[in-house]
Amino acid sequence: MTSASSSGDETSDPKPNPITKPPEDQLAALALSETDSQANGVAYESPRGNNHNEIEEVAAALTNSAPPGSAEVAESSGDGGGGILWARTNSELEVDGPESPSSSGYAGGRGSSSASSDGSGIDEIAEVSDVEVVDGASDSQAPWVPGKRHVDEDDASISWRKRKKHFFILSNSGKPIYSRHGDEHKLAGFSATLQAIISFVENGGDRVKLVRAGKHQVVFLVKGPIYLVCISCTEEPYESLRMQLELIYGQMLLILTKSVNRCFEKNPKFDMTPLLGGTDIVFSSLIHSFSWNPATFLHAYTCLPLAYATRQAAGAILQDVADSGVLFAILMCKHKVISLVGAQKASLHPDDMLLLSNFVMASESFRTSESFSPICLPRYNAMAFLYAYVHFFDADTYLMLLTTSSEAFYHLKDCRIRIEMVLLKSSVLSEIQRSMLDGGMRVEELPLDPLPRSGSFSPHLNQHTLPTDSPDRFREPYDGVGGPAGLWHFVYRSIFLDQYVSSEFSAPINSPRQQKRLYRAYQKLYASMHERGVGPHKTQFRRDENYVLLCWVTQDFELYAAFDPLADKALAIKTCNRVCQWVKDVENEIFLLGASPFSW
Repeated sequence: MTSASSSGDETSDPKPNPITKPPEDQLAALALSETDSQANGVAYESPRGNNHNEIEEVAAALTNSAPPGSAEVAESSGDGGGGILWARTNSELEVDGPESPSSSGYAGGRGSSSASSDGSGIDEIAEVSDVEVVDGASDSQAPWVPGKRHVDEDDASISWRKRKKHFFILSNSGKPIYSRHGDEHKLAGFSATLQAIISFVENGGDRVKLVRAGKHQVVFLVKGPIYLVCISCTEEPYESLRMQLELIYGQMLLILTKSVNRCFEKNPKFDMTPLLGGTDIVFSSLIHSFSWNPATFLHAYTCLPLAYATRQAAGAILQDVADSGVLFAILMCKHKVISLVGAQKASLHPDDMLLLSNFVMASESFRTSESFSPICLPRYNAMAFLYAYVHFFDADTYLMLLTTSSEAFYHLKDCRIRIEMVLLKSSVLSEIQRSMLDGGMRVEELPLDPLPRSGSFSPHLNQHTLPTDSPDRFREPYDGVGGPAGLWHFVYRSIFLDQYVSSEFSAPINSPRQQKRLYRAYQKLYASMHERGVGPHKTQFRRDENYVLLCWVTQDFELYAAFDPLADKALAIKTCNRVCQWVKDVENEIFLLGASPFSW
């Protein structure tokens, strides 16, 4: 497995700028090398206490096959921000090559399997089949449909154990609240087992964070009286799985607020399931987004590509509404932002936008009529409700007006009527539909030497070129699929704006399985670049049988790019410079400029 390595000769330039330096100088000096990393590693902290034997016995009971002493154990003091991590050592360790992003789960996975099918241990998720799948999705499967999955299953079902990724929410009394697969009521015994594990470690003054057994990871997240657990065989990084649990917890708070904790203070055996009735589809949609939406790990939002004048027209009317007492006014198309305006000194976290848009898009009731619903923005104020007025202009485009007043429905309705009239008069809605059909940036359209549209002299190459919209503009010839130098896809994140843009998928990444595989590769790349205690790193270059992956992190932006596995390193570096300049040239169309950075 390869991991990030920081470039030693970049320290003299703490803030690289792709706009003011020649392309040859920006990435040519990157010392991109592969360094060793743990193939089945666990981060250890200094041990405390003498209860290792007891912990090993519990770990052995969970895995149902390993005797005491065969589990790797590490403890740390609970008040030091650490935790306890368990891991059972694999019989095989592969460190002679980079880990393949395609080996997500059982299909083609490396190492030994500790799965079994005749017990009740946590790691009893058996191999599904020899068909290559990615988290249960293959090219031959029907399109994803939101909603509860496999409600007739429980922990005694063989099919339930075959699921590659489980999510659970339970209370500190062991009562099940939510399960991705199966019926929560039938999983009461399993939830009690998870609660017992957490309580056992907490009684020793520690916190359990992660259990590794073979290819299985069991990730725990404790939020007061609410416990969240993920059991995964997808080889996603621990940091990514933990962040997914954080988002699931945030989605729950968006519906209930953090004040639900008071119910558990009054009654430790409080059953929260009825409060979440009918929201299975919301959690299902969020979990599905973990497989395709970069916003779930980038902590940024993306905008619908629009002409600058069109976006300004939409923003102007939203600003008028915000000045009349609306806290946030958001115009979106599916999960992409068209325009966003907030009241003075009010900031909206990208994760809150992700959870809010998921809540609206997953709830069919919002589409049928104008709605006024209490919602909570966990990053804004986790203890209080705001009130959201939601109206769909068409199947994909919708307006959200957020206020602190529960009596503002008619005022917000009048605001929506004003906004709709302006959007229709200025043809914003028709431009939105055209943008949806046209799509976004495509790697095949990457210019040879992108420059500002004015056609001025190049600050990079010191030569005059034609505007980017000139019919005489040409691209570098490339015999393969994708863009120049074998570029297949890229994701660019503006750190200042908390926004990102990604290219459209095209050949050869044109199937759901291939797209999910690339998403997982980006996910691992992001986790390794931002590894706590080590990162953030500046550059990383990986090559395996599926891709060449190149990541570049500066104080201004992050770039993640995927190339043909046979791509030349020097050309890939040069192409990344061109992508950065291209993004800068069209930033008025792909980013919401003028928005204040989020204070989080």
